[in-house]
Amino acid sequence: MPLHLICCAKQVPDPETPAASFRIDPAAKKVVPAPGIAPVISPFDEQAVEVALRIKDKRPDTKVTIVSLGGASARDVVKHGLAMGADEGILLEDPTFENVDAFQTAYVLSLAVKKVGQFDAIFCGRQAADFDQGQVAIGLAELLGIPALINGQSADFITDNRVTFERVLPDGIGVFEANTPVLTSYSQEVGQPRYPTLRNIMTAARKEISVWKAADLGVNGAAFAPKTRLVDLYVPTYEGACEIIEADSPAEAGEKLALKLREAKII
Repeated sequence: MPLHLICCAKQVPDPETPAASFRIDPAAKKVVPAPGIAPVISPFDEQAVEVALRIKDKRPDTKVTIVSLGGASARDVVKHGLAMGADEGILLEDPTFENVDAFQTAYVLSLAVKKVGQFDAIFCGRQAADFDQGQVAIGLAELLGIPALINGQSADFITDNRVTFERVLPDGIGVFEANTPVLTSYSQEVGQPRYPTLRNIMTAARKEISVWKAADLGVNGAAFAPKTRLVDLYVPTYEGACEIIEADSPAEAGEKLALKLREAKII
């Protein structure tokens, strides 16, 4: 049977943005886009797409669908997934979806997955590369009532309805199995995602992306209520000080250093 794999991907500010170009709007509690630096697909999500495509490489009849929640610019994230080799793209775009928290994101994605219909597995990054919360994937699995295998490096299908999943552990590799449908998330151990080929980029440019609004998904106002509130967003300041210990000998320097550390209650 052909497999259907759904990949959730988020658009984030480019993690390679120079620190000098990074700005915060404290009143709006938002990151100000850096001039001349386009947002990108979250790297962990890109690795999740890579794992799904590795399965498609082994089973060419597999269908891979990219789903992204965001503004109009998030269309680029969907196109990127298509250029990597995915088959179908869906953008969840609506003013209602602006400034959503992790629960609201998982809720909207769960409605989109239900609207998509039959699927075998969902692929997510371990966390988004902007807020690094790591809550959406596990929340999505909970809302859908399916098992979740998180923070892995690879996955494959033993049979059409059973998945094997590998996760890096402190002292080795853990291998897990689960029945489908299942949600899986991936970390940097996946390795370098594939680069879109020119042919795939041209093919992706011609593909139509489905755009679903809140009304298309049946978003319920009461169920859509946020669970968290962003209290503040700011760039932390760092201060450092250096004190030179002068002494006539290494032994005297060591003694003075020890006294300084004891006064600071470090030792």
